[in-house]
Amino acid sequence: MNALIGLGCGVMFGLGLIISGMANPAKVIGFLDITGVWDPTLAFVMGGALGVTTLAYRLILKRERPVFDTQFFIPTRRDLDAKLISGAALFGLGWGLIGLCPGPALVALGSLGPEALVFGFCLCVGMWLARTRPQKIDEFTHL
Repeated sequence: MNALIGLGCGVMFGLGLIISGMANPAKVIGFLDITGVWDPTLAFVMGGALGVTTLAYRLILKRERPVFDTQFFIPTRRDLDAKLISGAALFGLGWGLIGLCPGPALVALGSLGPEALVFGFCLCVGMWLARTRPQKIDEFTHL
């Protein structure tokens, strides 16, 4: 049952990315190009997502537990370390260079476009590298 719900959420998320244009690298680069022909439409997509998330996050955390799990998993670390800053820099660099971040890149893989294929390859390499490093389990709190 959880797999079907996850599939449904993924399909809905992917459709949202396609409809909003966030899976189109040219549209994303147009948004990031503030000195050229700037396309501000993605600001409305991001603003809407931020508003819904902020409201939903507060409402959902009032529940005793998630609907499909036994507890919430909330990050507790508040410090900025080299791993976080370098990861954010790589994310921003990739997003700025090709106009894709992980979610839209997975959606764009269906087009078999060169940007999506390069990004997908680099994403897989990055995930493999991340798995080779030990992770700390104590970075999350159980509510």
